[in-house]
Amino acid sequence: MNPELTRRCRIGTRLVGMVRAFAVGRTRRLCRAPAQVAVKRRIGWNYLPREIRTALQTKIATSPIVVPLWPLPCLCVLTMSVLQERPLLELSRKNLSICILDDEADLVELTSRRLEQAGFPVSGTTSTQEALQKVRSGSCRVVVADLKMPGMDGLAFLEKALQCDPGMYVILVTGFYAVDTAIEAIKHGAYDYLCKPIDYTRLLKTLDDLTDSFTRGLQIRDLEDKLLDNLLFHGIVGRSPAMLEVFDLAKKIARHYTNALITGPTGSGKELVAHALHQMSPVSQERFAVCNCSALVDTLLESQLFGHVRGSFTGATETRPGLFEYANGGTVFLDEIGETSLQMQAKLLRVIQNREIQRVGSPEVKKVEVRLIAATNRDLRAEVLAGRFREDLFYRLSSIELRVPGLAERPGDIPILVQHFVKKYGETYGKPFQGLTRRAHIVLLQHDWPGNVRELENVIASAAITANSDFIDVGDLPEHLQRSRRHTSSSAAAVWSPLPLDEVRSVHIQRVLEMCNGNRVRTAQVLGIGRTSLYRFLKRSDKPASVAVRRSA
Repeated sequence: MNPELTRRCRIGTRLVGMVRAFAVGRTRRLCRAPAQVAVKRRIGWNYLPREIRTALQTKIATSPIVVPLWPLPCLCVLTMSVLQERPLLELSRKNLSICILDDEADLVELTSRRLEQAGFPVSGTTSTQEALQKVRSGSCRVVVADLKMPGMDGLAFLEKALQCDPGMYVILVTGFYAVDTAIEAIKHGAYDYLCKPIDYTRLLKTLDDLTDSFTRGLQIRDLEDKLLDNLLFHGIVGRSPAMLEVFDLAKKIARHYTNALITGPTGSGKELVAHALHQMSPVSQERFAVCNCSALVDTLLESQLFGHVRGSFTGATETRPGLFEYANGGTVFLDEIGETSLQMQAKLLRVIQNREIQRVGSPEVKKVEVRLIAATNRDLRAEVLAGRFREDLFYRLSSIELRVPGLAERPGDIPILVQHFVKKYGETYGKPFQGLTRRAHIVLLQHDWPGNVRELENVIASAAITANSDFIDVGDLPEHLQRSRRHTSSSAAAVWSPLPLDEVRSVHIQRVLEMCNGNRVRTAQVLGIGRTSLYRFLKRSDKPASVAVRRSA
């Protein structure tokens, strides 16, 4: 066999192995100068075509590299795409700003220079207050701080930095490494714990891990924003089965120009559902009028809905049309219709049946064509049985009924609602929030939310005003949520306490006896003991009580 052909085939085989090394992630190793020399000696650098040598030296993957293995009977083509890990890594490092804090100015300068050469934006200081100011202003995402500093040690700085910005990463450095101190630092929230002299290889690896985590976090937030946009249903946020059922039913009935009744607890979003029904209806280009029936007395409510003529009552200085005339051809939304009187209900029934209205103080009857959507947080069936709501009006309205579930019935929607409101009020107040801390999320998930979505929105709105960092923390939430968190933690700690076994047994027997309404036979069956044993246990528990009564007497 031709020796020249053998040598070129051997070169091609080694080049294939090098490409495989690139494919399994060894690019970083091949990029270093010693490794390049080793590659040159191993595969015969001078025998490679010029375009391959140029690509391997510059690490540019603008186009695939075609390597002909010649001279062979048939042309074999090897395609190699050179990876771009190093340029991408350098680009990601530019997004991670670092602050170096140490009481030794020389060490600050040395570390800053090494990290700047690696591609990180770095600022250094010897003042803890200046470093805290950088944390408050958001000019850094990572702080590399010395553990032993005059005035304020590293652990105290860590605590204050996390109070200012719970999303801050703090790496502590010390010349006196101890396992106990490292564990304590990690418990307080430090990201890593290094010893002096600083191992810059490990520091760069830690920072690269943070860079990767930070980049992935940005990508995840972008995906969450896109997902949130897909979950919006005409301004309503929800992905729980209960809300998807509401959306599906709303789509079905919106196409038909018919009346509808929306029920649900206060603050669950009934008006938003009414808006969605109007926007999807054939009359979406017409007017949408809203009237809160619970906010007006009967005389004012009648004037608001039907209009009035001049001089019909005291203060009627001019003739005004009502909401039914204003929204003629469109939709009228009557919120809290369960609060209206029986007389007003009779007038509303005439509008639904005859499609005609009569202004206050006028004998003229006018025809109107409106779609009536009513909402209430009351059980209208119970109101009908109690005689407080007209049965005929109820049946006219409830031919199409949508029930909006409360937030307690769909806790899975709380995270996306929080994300929606954080984004909304972050844009409103000019604060680019990245989200909530984990403990703040836990507090919101554990709350009962009696005010439903409206209460959650008010909580996020107030927290967005008071928050000073990129993340909303527990301290930014209203006081009643912080009190409930402290109460929950204290009650959880008070659930268990060390008691004598006889006392635990006595307390349990008394509880079962109360559950059985004093029936001792049933109590013995529940406890799985005989009646004689139960009587004996009860006598034992009665003796200490009788002794205590005698002593007090």
